[in-house]
Amino acid sequence: MRGGRPRALAGVVLLLGGAVACGPSGAGGEAGAGGASSTPSATTSVRFGEEIELSDGRHVGVSYAAGSGLVEQHRDAGTDEWSKPRVVYRTMADACQSITLEEFDGTVAVIADWGYYCADGEPPEESIAAVGTGDLSRWDAKLTKAFDGWEKATAEGDSRHLRFTNGSTRLRWSRAEGFGQVEETYR
Repeated sequence: MRGGRPRALAGVVLLLGGAVACGPSGAGGEAGAGGASSTPSATTSVRFGEEIELSDGRHVGVSYAAGSGLVEQHRDAGTDEWSKPRVVYRTMADACQSITLEEFDGTVAVIADWGYYCADGEPPEESIAAVGTGDLSRWDAKLTKAFDGWEKATAEGDSRHLRFTNGSTRLRWSRAEGFGQVEETYR
């Protein structure tokens, strides 16, 4: 399944009975720190804004969590047990209407936006490009403010190099160096 833009969230909010565990972020600590977590069991119904099955059978789900930001969980192939919720990017802003979630040979790319009134069609105030690799215990995230939001993520040759784009604006990520600077290219 591939994420789409724009798609209504339909009120999906991930609340798991407590604070959400916070994980590392490549955005200079943007993800925040600490907090108790609640782990869904195999019998818990977990709802995500977007969920994808990876080519190796693992599943990844991401959601906007009210008062927390962008939250990720994953599970191994053939299991029903989801990982503890991890905040990939922490914000208190209102969520926009969609999340884009894509896989590139085991590397997961996420695009998510926040902003007051963007659910009503206003442009976002915060746009996040995020990338999860390996066992998905580490996520890099890059905040771009006052921007119309990333439209798509693509691989540049292989899954070790991704590019996020919106028109002539691009952002590169590499497994070795993380995110670069936002670039404008004029054609």
